[in-house]
Amino acid sequence: MNQLGLPISLNSSMLLENFVANEELIGSVNQLFESQLSSELYIYGLSGHGKTHILQGAVLKSLEYDNNALFIDCLDSIPDHLADFMDQIRLISFDNVHLISKKNEEIFFDLFNRARQSEVSILVSGDRLPVNLEVMKDIKTRLSLAAVFKLHELNDKQTMSVLDKQMSERNMSVDSKVYEYLFKNYSRDLKSLLSTMDDLDKASLRAKKPISIPFLKSYLGL
Repeated sequence: MNQLGLPISLNSSMLLENFVANEELIGSVNQLFESQLSSELYIYGLSGHGKTHILQGAVLKSLEYDNNALFIDCLDSIPDHLADFMDQIRLISFDNVHLISKKNEEIFFDLFNRARQSEVSILVSGDRLPVNLEVMKDIKTRLSLAAVFKLHELNDKQTMSVLDKQMSERNMSVDSKVYEYLFKNYSRDLKSLLSTMDDLDKASLRAKKPISIPFLKSYLGL
């Protein structure tokens, strides 16, 4: 997907509809599309808690409504020409603001202000509260004025639900004992687990075998 010159690929499985937990946050994000008023949301939590899922889901939802939207990973370079297109955008998502470079801080601050002036809804994610970010003071101040939401770690049941939905979308059924084994012996980090299940899916198709505990033990070397 090319977003005003940004060659960014959105993950089509990161939908608001399949995000687990944080119902208050999902309600606030959905309200962006039901109201004519713009809003600013700041979402924070540790890696693997779903920040990118929420931000990309909001962009995909906006595109469903035929509204232009942007997803920007602050880890990457931010083109300053985007400020010229703010009047064409309905929503903009800035992911990983805690990883922004000093060079990009001024560009981010300018884009944020232009977006507010153009009544664009803004979603920003970070790994800590705005006041604790290691960025310029003006950015902290702006983000502190947004509605702030914390993402909490999913419990095993919720994590299993997310993984099961991913596999169901591929018409695959995985025994819950496989997930339980992964939680106990591999990882509970959702981002890592989603990537691992994707790899296991491809490997099982190549091997023409179902995803079982013996199969994943062999594949992952556990």
